[in-house]
Amino acid sequence: MNETRQTACSGDAGQTLPLVALALTLAFGIVLALARLAPLVDDAARAQTAADAAALAGAAEGRAAAERYAIANGGRLVLYDQDGATVHVQVRVGQASADASARFRVDWIATTEGG
Repeated sequence: MNETRQTACSGDAGQTLPLVALALTLAFGIVLALARLAPLVDDAARAQTAADAAALAGAAEGRAAAERYAIANGGRLVLYDQDGATVHVQVRVGQASADASARFRVDWIATTEGG
């Protein structure tokens, strides 16, 4: 009876190695793909941050401020459009670009002093 088990199991010897090799190859491929995508995701996040900052600065202080804030955040101002109090900007960082808009508005709050 022991011989039958050994004979039946002897045909399975070495089947784990190809599966482990395949799993390691797939894991390496996934890590490599993520490593290549990480800079693109980082550029997109930095571009959005730079665009938001540039739009706010542009709405408050004009184009020169928008350019300064885009550069300070690692980007380059590609588009600046002012329509009244609203500013639209496009900023490029690496391979990514982002758009943002901001509006300059001042709300005056009247206070009354009680006596």
